[in-house]
Amino acid sequence: MDNPEESYRLFERTVNSFQILNKEELRRFYTLFKPIDYSRKSVLTEAGSTEKYLYFVTEGVQRIVFQDDLGHEATILFTYQANFGGVLDSMLTGRTTKYTYETLTKSILLRANIYEVRDLGKIYPAINQLLFEGLLYAFSGLLERLVEIQCYSAEEKFRILLKRSPHILQIVPHKYLANYIGIDATNFSKLINSIKL
Repeated sequence: MDNPEESYRLFERTVNSFQILNKEELRRFYTLFKPIDYSRKSVLTEAGSTEKYLYFVTEGVQRIVFQDDLGHEATILFTYQANFGGVLDSMLTGRTTKYTYETLTKSILLRANIYEVRDLGKIYPAINQLLFEGLLYAFSGLLERLVEIQCYSAEEKFRILLKRSPHILQIVPHKYLANYIGIDATNFSKLINSIKL
């Protein structure tokens, strides 16, 4: 989404869904975000670094992934159009992260320096409230995800994923969806074929 007006409208719709910022606060918040393009498989935040940015996705798909010393990967979450992104624990604590935030497809994002966001929040407390509500939403999603991982079969996780994000099969490569629900890509293909979508 190279059109700045379209990017603003998408940002505005997403932020206004929280019903917290007035027009002036929204405008000032938006001015912190600068457009940036990434090619497929670009690293936005590398494991071992500190998250310095809050992102807003206007185009493309990204994921946060953990990789162990043996190279095994665990996809933690996906971000795509109209999502805020970044490695939240590092962003909030200022500590280095264990996770990598990377693009899966060519991506266009808006990026704001987290320190500038915090400074603006001192002037406009509603921005801090927006961030807090966003964090509560993200935390709630992570709790639901923990339950899915511990309690449900691969088929049940797949059905929940499709219910939550019906369009995800069209935008995320299947090997990453397989990793997300904890099965290998071959079994994922069998799973898709066995379930009526």
